[in-house]
Amino acid sequence: MSRWRPPSPSSTAIITRAGFERLKAELDHLWHTVRPEVVKALAAAAAEGDRSENAEYTYRKKQLGEIDRRARYLSKRIPVLKVVETAPSNRDAVFFGATMELENVETGETVRYRIVGPDETDARLGWISIDSPLARAVLKKTIDDEFEADLPGSRARFCVVAVDYD
Repeated sequence: MSRWRPPSPSSTAIITRAGFERLKAELDHLWHTVRPEVVKALAAAAAEGDRSENAEYTYRKKQLGEIDRRARYLSKRIPVLKVVETAPSNRDAVFFGATMELENVETGETVRYRIVGPDETDARLGWISIDSPLARAVLKKTIDDEFEADLPGSRARFCVVAVDYD
């Protein structure tokens, strides 16, 4: 069994200004703060002798690889991102950056989501990727429009209750 995995589908390269600034700050923090500390700890662990039985050395090598992997991803991703800073002309329809309130037609439950770029999603805040099935289904819908979305494990019917652009 090999470790090869097919490449993941490319994600939409758009982001909000706040998300873009967070990614730049993360790259700067990784490169100028975290990585030098890990390199220093790795050098100290390597100086202790036999590396094959040195758990600290093994841990630090793995940690350095993770930092380098994330920094490499960010340094390639940041230049291709398109920052969207303006709200659309039709503020009643759902587009990128919209905070929307949806009502599940079957259960009557209301949920609130914000459509953001794939690099800034946060489930705790209700920020969903523009590439998600729900976001793709709701794009261009206006208040009182009903639509169906394929969610994990089921298909649900929603109604757009409110749309807001902060």
